[in-house]
Amino acid sequence: MLKPTVFDQITDKAPGYYVVVGLLAVAIAIGLVSAYTMETSGHHITGMSNRIVWGMPHVFAVFLIVAASGALNAASISSVFGRTFYKPLARISGVTSIALLIGGLSVLVLDLGRPDRLIVAMTTYNFKSIFAWNIFLYTGFMVIVVVYLWMMMERRMARFTKAAGMTAFLWRLALTTGTGSIFGFLVARQAYDAAIMAPLFIAMSLSLGMAVFTLVLFSIFWWSGKPIGSTISQRLGRLLGILIAAVLYFVIAQHLTNLYATEHHGIERFILIDGGVYTHLFWWGQILIGSLIPMYLLFKMAKCPCMVMGAAGLVIVGGFAQIYVIIIGGQAYPLLMFPGMEVTSSFFDGGIAAYAPSLPEVLLGLGGGAIALLGIALAVKTLPVLPHSLANADIDPDYTPPPEPEPEPEKEEAAGEDDEAPEAAASS
Repeated sequence: MLKPTVFDQITDKAPGYYVVVGLLAVAIAIGLVSAYTMETSGHHITGMSNRIVWGMPHVFAVFLIVAASGALNAASISSVFGRTFYKPLARISGVTSIALLIGGLSVLVLDLGRPDRLIVAMTTYNFKSIFAWNIFLYTGFMVIVVVYLWMMMERRMARFTKAAGMTAFLWRLALTTGTGSIFGFLVARQAYDAAIMAPLFIAMSLSLGMAVFTLVLFSIFWWSGKPIGSTISQRLGRLLGILIAAVLYFVIAQHLTNLYATEHHGIERFILIDGGVYTHLFWWGQILIGSLIPMYLLFKMAKCPCMVMGAAGLVIVGGFAQIYVIIIGGQAYPLLMFPGMEVTSSFFDGGIAAYAPSLPEVLLGLGGGAIALLGIALAVKTLPVLPHSLANADIDPDYTPPPEPEPEPEKEEAAGEDDEAPEAAASS
């Protein structure tokens, strides 16, 4: 029988903790300067235009928000599905989820151009718009996860943990559905306008969130010198591999469905064949680097934590490529103003829109990621959210220690013969 899990914080023995915190603070400051530069100079210094209105900051923001939902996987599996193996990971799972959501929302707010207008969006609602619903989904999710963490950490509230976990699980499905519906409801864009966008984003959240959580967890344990065994590596790796396969399934279903409809043949050819950078990002970034290679590593070499960390990193790269293709590539393809007709004008109607992300956009997005990582770093330093050990003997009830090697028998006779040899030589 396993002992109860002991939770603690990172101690002062963790090498370079304040250096890491300082570097993250510098990255956040650079992101704030970039946001201020775009606000004062105008968006003409970015790669965005009146044809590409969602740029690189939105790629970072959507990635962080989607990953925030999936980072709660371990906590949901523990509380909702009753898998006690994942219970030691529940607290750090909730912390990672909140931090990622805060980072993603920070990028969105700073990219508005007028962040003060957020007050209008929070006080005047148009419930026909999915954006209005998302304000409730994002803030509600954050409040629910905070309460969920409190119930996990407060012994007197432990009996409510399962109910809070179920609420968080259902709410995060609604959150990701709302994020996917932003694109699914845009009927004017041929790359969007599909009901499958909602389940696709749910699958993406499970995969990307699991990848970020795994990479953060293993990095913290390696950094702080805490023991981590092959059992947790194999379990998380196998789960991540299954989630990657689910995303790949929905991507295939999405493109096959679009290929069946004649009106979507143009956007499918653009993404799959002759879309230039978007085609390369789709096949090489999303499919090969973000799906096939990680699946091979996770199903063949999941016992090695280094391989799992490498696969998780590749999934994150592939996730960025996938969201870039969805957001930027979907806007670059021209609007179908008059179906069946050729449209030409001095405004480049019917042409592919050009976009190249500028440095301020990238720095703002990286600043949002730094906000998320800084939140995690501060939480693991101040709150008891980390399990003391993830060694096989501490988390696996079926673990049996390897048998001790039997001691080799002493060779007394051989030693005796060797002792007699010099005496015989001396007497002769």
